[in-house]
Amino acid sequence: MNYIEVLAKKIESELDEASRPSERGPELYKLYALLALIKGPNVTLRDVHDAWSVWMSETDPAHRALIPFDELDTAKREEDRPYAEAIRRAASAASRS
Repeated sequence: MNYIEVLAKKIESELDEASRPSERGPELYKLYALLALIKGPNVTLRDVHDAWSVWMSETDPAHRALIPFDELDTAKREEDRPYAEAIRRAASAASRS
């Protein structure tokens, strides 16, 4: 397993089961691993939404939340928080290793 996959698995492990996608999860976690590497603890909800949007554009290109972050309502924006927090925790753990 390479370092991207290790970090992606760490991010996945930081999420509760209900927050994990049932399909194509490893692809999403690799995008989140990239965020962890380039943004670390500074990752934002916007960053998470943009990464999710890249993933969703292949999964379901007509998804109703596949819009710019600024057009999402507050509740929809908050759905990205558990992922941002998981990315931050994984990035922090990786930087200590």
